[in-house]
Amino acid sequence: MTKKSTTTDSQDRGRFSARRKTDAVIRLLRGEDLETLSRELGVTAATLSSWREAFLDGGTAAMKSRPTDDRDEVIARLQAKVGQLTMDNELLDRKCQHLEDGRPFASRRRST
Repeated sequence: MTKKSTTTDSQDRGRFSARRKTDAVIRLLRGEDLETLSRELGVTAATLSSWREAFLDGGTAAMKSRPTDDRDEVIARLQAKVGQLTMDNELLDRKCQHLEDGRPFASRRRST
């Protein structure tokens, strides 16, 4: 059996770059045998399978995203405002509860 890779043996060992992982996954997706490719690259079949799953998950996520537009900035600003108003309302509710219970919300020292 001949090696399909054009790299030297010393380059085949060690960590794989994102490009080399992608190349391996594409070979799998094109129908190359998992076990054969695993032996050729010197990685486990489980590792190759996990690379393939990560690659496909990334592709799925990319298909779900939508391009940004001018509304995104407005939406982000309004979401921040809603968050601030929610916190303000929670503080006011606590203050009202303290006043109804006959306790001051926070004691302040008066300066003389």
